[in-house]
Amino acid sequence: MDVRSPKENILKKIRQALVNPVPLPFPESDGNQSIFHKSEEDLSILFAHQFSSLQGKFKFVNNQIELVEQFQELLKHKGWVKIYCKEPKLLPLLAALNITPFDSLSDCDVSITSCKNLVARTGSIVLSSEQAFGRTSSVYAPIHICIAFTNQIVFDLHDVFSSIKSNSNSQLPSLITFASGPSRTADIEKTLVTGVHGPKEVYCFLVEE
Repeated sequence: MDVRSPKENILKKIRQALVNPVPLPFPESDGNQSIFHKSEEDLSILFAHQFSSLQGKFKFVNNQIELVEQFQELLKHKGWVKIYCKEPKLLPLLAALNITPFDSLSDCDVSITSCKNLVARTGSIVLSSEQAFGRTSSVYAPIHICIAFTNQIVFDLHDVFSSIKSNSNSQLPSLITFASGPSRTADIEKTLVTGVHGPKEVYCFLVEE
């Protein structure tokens, strides 16, 4: 008669399992491969379609000159004046428009950031805490504008983590955010509401690189 406690019986089974492990039924599914087949469609087009379907506002420009022109037209059309931006590499864009960056994120009209990547399959903008604006600029402003380049587009999330690890000595930043269009919630009576937990509008300018 086995008088061992239930705890001892469980530990015995664990030890036996470790000695005689069961082979994986699907060894090719080791978690290191994407389960989604890469699309034959151009990644820029795929991203534009997915991003727009999530209520994002997408604009494709061929070069930096066209970026300045399109950006100026958007600001004039929307009447945005208080432009918040903390990224040195984006400040020349504002300088080209004779715009002095606004200092207060809480009172700005719009914030401008770059990104780490764009994910074509999900239409997501990838941001991280290691960027100059940290965790705040893309969340607290009422309008978020992302400036990205075609060489930043990847197909899926697996590619994002591979890219970040290769550029960060295998160390992931403390925060990685996947922003897929404006913030949305359906917590209240299952009614979809946008702009509650983040920006109510998200724009992505994709520049040909």
